Amino acid sequence: MHNIDLLIIVIFLAGSAGFGIWQGRKNKSSSDYFIAGRSLPWLTAMFSIVATETSVLTFISIPGLAYRGDWQFLQLAMGYIAGRILVSIFLLPIYFKTGITSIYEVLGDRFGPKIQKLASGIFMITRVLADGIRFLAVAVIVQLITGWALSTSILIIGIITLIYTYSGGIRSIVWIDSFQFFLYLSGGIISIIFVLVNTDVSIINIINQLDSQNKFQIFNLNWHLFTKPFAFVSAFIGGTLLSFASHGADYMMVQRVLGTKNLSSARKAMVGSGIFVFIQFCVFLFAGSLIYYYFGGMELENDREFPTFIAQYLPTGLKGLLLAGVLSSAMSTLSSSINSLASSTINDWVKKTKSLKLSRLVSLFWAAILIGIALVFDEGDEAIVIMGLQIASFTYGGLLSLFILSKLTREFSPVSIATGLVFSILTVLALKYFGLAWTWYIVFAVIVNISTTYILDNTIKYNFKSKL
Repeated sequence: MHNIDLLIIVIFLAGSAGFGIWQGRKNKSSSDYFIAGRSLPWLTAMFSIVATETSVLTFISIPGLAYRGDWQFLQLAMGYIAGRILVSIFLLPIYFKTGITSIYEVLGDRFGPKIQKLASGIFMITRVLADGIRFLAVAVIVQLITGWALSTSILIIGIITLIYTYSGGIRSIVWIDSFQFFLYLSGGIISIIFVLVNTDVSIINIINQLDSQNKFQIFNLNWHLFTKPFAFVSAFIGGTLLSFASHGADYMMVQRVLGTKNLSSARKAMVGSGIFVFIQFCVFLFAGSLIYYYFGGMELENDREFPTFIAQYLPTGLKGLLLAGVLSSAMSTLSSSINSLASSTINDWVKKTKSLKLSRLVSLFWAAILIGIALVFDEGDEAIVIMGLQIASFTYGGLLSLFILSKLTREFSPVSIATGLVFSILTVLALKYFGLAWTWYIVFAVIVNISTTYILDNTIKYNFKSKL
């Protein structure tokens, strides 16, 4: 890697660490550390949501989808917007009415501390496995582009992220996320401009050629809904419920809007993030389509199209900026995971002791766990990697169901709720085995969870009355 590219990366990493330390002076309490004293501007929170959910796998994979196929992924993104509207209508009012720090406190107030800890525990397992393995995948991409050793990539990303997360808390994370969002988005725009400048064909002719090959197809009207995840109905419904669950029942996502001033600001940040995710996907899909044209359609290993373009074709300087974009998409997800895990630990498990010192120590603990997972496994552990990346789809439906049940006036026994949650997770595992399209996992998980909870609760109450 050229010295100029390395200098750009060093400036980016040092700037992130320095900003986090500087922001740390504003943290006086655990509340400051985890929800920034509810003083975050909604625009900043919105960009942070987008950056947090855009891991480097998205940064790399979306151009690859367009390179190998078309733009059908946008059907999913349409559902993302609809899902966030549902979150804004049905869940955000509850979170702001109760004034909670962790969203699982709502479940504790409604169903008792055991259910609160169960939901928090599932969230923790989901985040640790999904983000620990995702962190490993990030390091593999960085290794491919830079030539660094895998362990070196893991430690550099992990330690710098830890510095600003440990010092600045959610306030520094959100502001750095916002900067990182524009940095990696500019990476997609730079790629588009580079291809257009370095070809003799006009953009109109390029678009016409790609369109003649159906490279811009968005809608898939295939009616094999339960086996084709990108059939329109499957993709839209799947995207809607995935976003409803991830941005309503996953604390890592909701934490950002809890730091805003009021419900109105939270709603603007939540729905706006869906719109910007859609725009972001358009940019990276277009970049992937143009790279396909630039490469003459040559076959490459899956998800290596964009890294190959960065490593082999971009000039010095631009390569450094793109790599900084890769690092930023990795660090935004990792920092958010560390802080949300620490917040859930303090607010759902420790509760009584909420000091700033303890909050930082718990952040350090979770950072060590996530870095350790990435160091222990390697890119050859394919089955583990796949499981880690898919784990969220196994648990999101169950968590969403708990919040739906909490809005009902009926009283449920903790045994019924816990059993329904376990059954929903087992159902998703079975559906995956039988080949159901993953976009339906959350739908069936919600149905099974609520149905099981009702049936078992009725049985328990019937038996209790019979004995009387």
